Amino acid sequence: REKELHLNIGVYNPSKESPFDFNVLLHSYFKCPDVRRCQVTGLNGVTFLDRTRQGPEGPPGSPPPQPPAYQECREVVTLAEWTDRIYINTPHEHIVTNVVSGRKMRIQKYNFPDTVIWNPWDQKAKEMADFGDDEHPNMICVNAGHVSTPVTLMPGQAFEASLILQVM
Repeated sequence: REKELHLNIGVYNPSKESPFDFNVLLHSYFKCPDVRRCQVTGLNGVTFLDRTRQGPEGPPGSPPPQPPAYQECREVVTLAEWTDRIYINTPHEHIVTNVVSGRKMRIQKYNFPDTVIWNPWDQKAKEMADFGDDEHPNMICVNAGHVSTPVTLMPGQAFEASLILQVM
């Protein structure tokens, strides 16, 4: 079909005795006229981990703290600051408005339970060597993945997932 991109990923465990765990995230950077005018649908009521905030510290020697969890209460998600959120067990479709010359992008994901919304905003952009200081207003990341919990592949087992991006 016109104006669609289909991405498929497959992972196979060839081992005869050892399982292994992995996470996967397909990074989709969408160009937009103004990130503050973008809206992302399909996240209302979904639990998310806010990676811009620090969770409580554990005892010395314990693993780093998990970011705090919240529930999304907005009908559409908009960005107005540094954003790095892992939305857990999201619907398989999202619509992102005001991307691709002000148009809409439909994101359809299969076997990717999580959606990550990210934008470094001005301060974090300046800290990144591979990101221009002034690029953050013109991009939004809406990423499909398996992030909040790893995939475990038993010996001989395979994992498949796919993503369809469609300009509307």
